[in-house]
Amino acid sequence: MKTSQCLNPTIFVIFGGTGDLNMRKLAPALYNLQADGFMPKDYAIIGTARSKLTDAQFRDTIQAGVNQFSRSGKVKKEKWDKFAEHVSYNAVDVSAPDTFAVLKTNIEKIKAEFGPKTQVIYYLAVAPNLFPLIAQCLEKYDLAGDEESCRIVIEKPFGRDLETAKALNKLLTGIFTEKQIYRIDHYLGKETVQNIMAFRFANSFLEPLWNRTYIDHVQISVTEQLGVGDRGGYYDGAGAMRDMIQNHILQLLCLIGMETPINFEADEIRNKKVDVLKAMRPFGPEDIRFSTVRGQYSKGWVEGKEVPGYRSEKDVAADSNTETFAAIKFFVDNWRWQGIPFYVRTGKRLYQTSSLISIQFKDVPHQVFPAGVTEHWQQNRLIISIQPEMSIRLQVQAKRPGLDMVLNPVDMVFDYKGTYSAQAPEAYETLLLDVMLADQTQFMRADQVESAWELLMPVVNAWETKKSLSFPNYHADSWGPEDAEALIARDGFHWFTLPLKNED
Repeated sequence: MKTSQCLNPTIFVIFGGTGDLNMRKLAPALYNLQADGFMPKDYAIIGTARSKLTDAQFRDTIQAGVNQFSRSGKVKKEKWDKFAEHVSYNAVDVSAPDTFAVLKTNIEKIKAEFGPKTQVIYYLAVAPNLFPLIAQCLEKYDLAGDEESCRIVIEKPFGRDLETAKALNKLLTGIFTEKQIYRIDHYLGKETVQNIMAFRFANSFLEPLWNRTYIDHVQISVTEQLGVGDRGGYYDGAGAMRDMIQNHILQLLCLIGMETPINFEADEIRNKKVDVLKAMRPFGPEDIRFSTVRGQYSKGWVEGKEVPGYRSEKDVAADSNTETFAAIKFFVDNWRWQGIPFYVRTGKRLYQTSSLISIQFKDVPHQVFPAGVTEHWQQNRLIISIQPEMSIRLQVQAKRPGLDMVLNPVDMVFDYKGTYSAQAPEAYETLLLDVMLADQTQFMRADQVESAWELLMPVVNAWETKKSLSFPNYHADSWGPEDAEALIARDGFHWFTLPLKNED
């Protein structure tokens, strides 16, 4: 059970303390953990960046972030004052490594106050090119510590291809042990994502059905209505494949596809996820041609406002070959899933923002009802909605009220808001608490990262070396390129979406 009583005194060092990630996610998460009683009795948060700020200026900066982005709304004065007592600032510049000496002095001073069990967590909320530099500075100034008292948290992307991922892992594991490294993927901290394992492995009726005998296919859709916004510079070097599929979506696929673990220990869970990645069918040239689709959005209208095409976005090349949409058909070649397709898609400037996992079961083996009774017949589905709503629903056939025997689909719904009155924690709250508890279950291991890259590199290389002549190939506020519909329609299926709340 997660509780502050289990936590040792903690020093949280945030590199990139004045950056967007800290303002939007980390500071609000830590504040909410404090407000809800999940921080240890003794803790310190040290923000670092190149700017020269006083402690008071830094506190004011992150208070503005908490006020704007916290799920709990604007801070309550009493709770904020209590939180702010633990917050300080230290100017640190990787181009001036001597500033790490000052950081070390501050850390040692706090450790002397908190006692010998104090743990130090370094959170690298910075651009990926700074990961190696910061890690090397931590080693140079003897700040890496031992595996029991020191941890480092790395944000995605974990490399931009297999070669750079291996190089980053080699560098990190040369300074820290794997036990100290937390590769964070915020999707794995979302409440509904965590509930996938509970739903699968805590309910005996599901396991006998969770295989190729009863499941027809699986869909995972992570769609966004927004464009790239101010992230054009980063996104144009990444694209949908690197930004979403290599990490978030493959992790969701692993949760659906994994075998039943022996226990809930971190490495046992991660072993089962790696097994899925290693069982996935490699992509040959014909597979890339017929089982993958890429797209790029053009201008259009979204909620009554005209929006630019991708190539007209800020910091995006006028002839960019970067995909803003990707759809792929995967196969997991093992006894449980042999021959069952896993369809995934993700994209920007699509019709709605949603994250859905749809598991469609095979049809009944023999239809006992006459044709007129089953006009609205559809196969059973299990739908896990991660956003915008958090729900798990089972679509089944039932008799419509009345004298006649008429069947139609109905939903059996577990809805978080309708079931629980307590507000669900944000993903970063869950994951930051896990880091403090030294629980690596929801964090990726080096071999997970490398296996995901190894699987996708043939597609990444093919898309980069062969420029698309059709870009842009879908309008803003659509469901993506027509080829994505053809990808799944060839197998007799269609992409599943939940209706918007304001739709009939």
